[in-house]
Amino acid sequence: MSGRIPREFIDDLLVRVDIVDLIDSHTPLKKTGSNYVACCPFHTEKTPSFSVNRNKQFFHCFGCGISGNSISFLMNLNNLEFVEAVEDLAAFAGVAVPRETTTHQAEEKKEDLKSLYQLMDQTANFYVQQLRNSDEGKKAVDYLKIRGINGDCANEFILGYAPNEWNALANSFDHKALIKAGLLVNKEGGQVYDRFRNRIIFPIRDKRGRIIGFGGRVMDDSLPKYLNSPETTLFHKGNEVYGLYELLKKNPKPPQILIVEGYMDVISLSQFGINYAVAALGTAISQTHLNLLFRFSPEIVLCFDGDKAGRSAAWKAMEPVFLSLKDNRSCRIMMLPHNQDPDSLIRKEGLTNFTLRVQTAQALSDYFFEHISEKLNLSEMEGRAQLVGNAKPYIEKLPQGIFREMMLSRLKTISGISTLNTLEITSKSKAPYTEKKISIIATHSAPAKSARTATALLLQNPRLIHNLNQKDFNWDELEIRGIELFKNIQQVILTKSTINTAILIEHYRNTANEKAVKALASLDLYVSENNIDMVFTDTLNSLLKQAKYATIAKLETKAKNQGLDVHEQQLLIKILTDK
Repeated sequence: MSGRIPREFIDDLLVRVDIVDLIDSHTPLKKTGSNYVACCPFHTEKTPSFSVNRNKQFFHCFGCGISGNSISFLMNLNNLEFVEAVEDLAAFAGVAVPRETTTHQAEEKKEDLKSLYQLMDQTANFYVQQLRNSDEGKKAVDYLKIRGINGDCANEFILGYAPNEWNALANSFDHKALIKAGLLVNKEGGQVYDRFRNRIIFPIRDKRGRIIGFGGRVMDDSLPKYLNSPETTLFHKGNEVYGLYELLKKNPKPPQILIVEGYMDVISLSQFGINYAVAALGTAISQTHLNLLFRFSPEIVLCFDGDKAGRSAAWKAMEPVFLSLKDNRSCRIMMLPHNQDPDSLIRKEGLTNFTLRVQTAQALSDYFFEHISEKLNLSEMEGRAQLVGNAKPYIEKLPQGIFREMMLSRLKTISGISTLNTLEITSKSKAPYTEKKISIIATHSAPAKSARTATALLLQNPRLIHNLNQKDFNWDELEIRGIELFKNIQQVILTKSTINTAILIEHYRNTANEKAVKALASLDLYVSENNIDMVFTDTLNSLLKQAKYATIAKLETKAKNQGLDVHEQQLLIKILTDK
């Protein structure tokens, strides 16, 4: 199905579906006062801190901080993209998802993608049949048995075999489609041949389970050992990891994810019970890979061989790792013994000992400072200065937060330099807005609080727009931190035919105000249902006073400096009289 989903349909869907019913179908809820509570489905806890409010159609966890509407819940619970979550929510409501009309070119592109996915499925099935039923496939089966891969694991990962022929696929499927899918190679003169020949085939699936590419491994010492699909419309190897779909099927929110090097490592580990391993697809670990995996787990363990190449790869991973870390994310480094890979090591040591290695992998901070100082003489001033110079570019890549401050503090301790002004200046220079916000709050704390209260009340109770329309407010004269969001929410409410808190939250998805809107939606103002209108009116009156004071100050300043025109004089007299 092609075309955009109409915004009006999404709004109606958020009104049609009761978030309490939706969440209760996945996580049993218990009514407590005006809210419903449960242990959070997104993190491990013993005491319920996950709250759902039927009036707001909004959920919030006071433990991990996650919040949102019905669409957000499905996206986080099942690791769905936005459109997928809307489709699932519509299915829950028993309604079809309409689509806006698209251009002929867009329709053709959608159909082309659909055909490519179908071709990838057919090709994977072709390779599976070659593995199971062909005479050539028997040697591939024997190879997998020697490697210790059983039938169940081969079925789970859809392992196959590419015949040792130049035209096995070319004689079975459309050439043009095979070329688009990266499965045929063009020769000079217009001839084509199969990309994968005489190899064990590993279908590569995206997180939705769609086959987007293939990997092939030789069964002898010939090169290249591994061969991947080229970049295609479906496959971008810098954005994908092998084994993620299989991992998420078994645990959609694993406590940690182990990144290893190859397909066989992932499959062997899975067979032994390590169901949380993935592999990069022949590329170095990138920030894109890490951000993808951090969506599903708060901790990533990077596993590297203990040889020179492995140690080099581990250090090269530091830059994307530092760029990806936030306060709620962590990373560990697991260096394997020399001449061992995950496949060989788990067969040698067993599940218990291998799991222990994962659990006790070196913390990123320990690995970083150990590696960066190992060739330096820290007893000398020059060595400590070099340490600071080497560490500084990495620490500056860390996002602002507690971890960055702790890394800086540790660098100070190791170097013996208590100030490190260069780093502190950089840290401050990257956060001028924070300092500006603090000064604004200090200067206008009372009106800013009124604006926050008014915004939270309106967001949580959009019906209050009727109270607002009765006020003669000159918003343009009101210069208070947070008032722009309040005014913007007013405009959104007035443009919607159907409105509730969930719809407002959806309106601000992926905008600069999304975080603030969610925070205000979950803000407990300790106002009873009977007093909401009165408190809102009192807050508006307070803001009106602030608007008047601001206008008076502005006009009086102008009167002293350059004088007022007739209109401004009349306005000042009117405001002073109204006081």
